[in-house]
Amino acid sequence: MMVCRQHWSLCRDLEIVMINGLMPWGNCKLLPLGPLREPLIAIKRANIAVVHHADLVLEQKLKDIKLVVQEIKESLPIFYTRMTPSYFFELRNISKKMHLGAVLNAVVLCVSAIGSPYAFVRAMEKIGPLFVDRFDFSDHYSFQLKDIHMMRGRLRQLEDKFGYKPIVIVTEKDYDRDPEILKHLHPFKVLVLCSEMQIIPCNGCNEDSFKSLLKELLEV
Repeated sequence: MMVCRQHWSLCRDLEIVMINGLMPWGNCKLLPLGPLREPLIAIKRANIAVVHHADLVLEQKLKDIKLVVQEIKESLPIFYTRMTPSYFFELRNISKKMHLGAVLNAVVLCVSAIGSPYAFVRAMEKIGPLFVDRFDFSDHYSFQLKDIHMMRGRLRQLEDKFGYKPIVIVTEKDYDRDPEILKHLHPFKVLVLCSEMQIIPCNGCNEDSFKSLLKELLEV
């Protein structure tokens, strides 16, 4: 998915095009027929391109993405980023940060309604739980009680299989959408994974050069 201008009514000083490295163009059709929010030619307006989830993509695919971008705007600076887990907080104690090691050797059920559930699940697998299961919903979906019942059924199956209660993991985005409905998963513990986007050093481009470029563009 490529994200350029989502909010046409807002005045902006610069534009950053965000490209999902896992699914950059899809079928090259616009919503609702495809994943694109604007046609590829909109890249011409951008000041910076960011390829996200670059750590989960083969080098050749990254080269292909770069080629497409530069065919549209050869001079466009391209940065590569990854989503890096920082900490958890528990649904019933949101003020307390929990170390990522809290799920080591645990059985977890990843529940998400985001654009790249694969990236979320891979991040959890790298942390080191004993077993990772998943429930994926469509992007921006709001969980309903029927979904909670379905999750509880899966959680009971996991509990029967492994002999102890699994932990539910959701993203910040899913928590913010409706924190109250997740409380219906009690007595199962619900942890919210908090992450940050990091720039991957590549071809001389890093966090410092990104900040310098932003400053330069905003001063023009």
